[in-house]
Amino acid sequence: MTDFKRKKLNMAVKKELQRWLLVRIFGVVLLSSLIAALILYFYANQELGDSFYDAHITIRRVSDLLWPVVAAGSLVSLLSGMLLAVFLPQKIAGPIYRIEKELAEVGKGNLTVEIKLRPRDPFQDLVGTINQTIGSIRGRVRKIQNICNELGKAEISGDVHDQQKRVCSELKFFKT
Repeated sequence: MTDFKRKKLNMAVKKELQRWLLVRIFGVVLLSSLIAALILYFYANQELGDSFYDAHITIRRVSDLLWPVVAAGSLVSLLSGMLLAVFLPQKIAGPIYRIEKELAEVGKGNLTVEIKLRPRDPFQDLVGTINQTIGSIRGRVRKIQNICNELGKAEISGDVHDQQKRVCSELKFFKT
């Protein structure tokens, strides 16, 4: 497969899919941050009457000590999740967009199309299967074209009936 260089990051490709993934990923990160914060808060909300070390510092609740740590951890996970949510949909939407565009060409009758993705893009197996399918259809259509050419020659010789049977048998391959 040919290597493709990224021209620029196009955030406008497949906006609906990107928005859908963004909302889901952001929701999961937010929910997991809240659950982690609640677990730590309730766990740490126990009364302490002990003093720490020799400094005679008495902390009434562990939550007073852990709250800044929980908040910082939640903030870091939220920010990292947002970054993931911004760039992950693009990694998926770009190849889907390319596949759609190439399949639109096939739909117009261009069976010379071969879908190519960058080597590290997802959906390589899907693209391979699509390319095999297009190749199979291309081979069948070539057979039919060759038979049609022979049919034109057979018209002259009077052997049209046999050629017509061959065309029909090739066309039966396709389900319409």
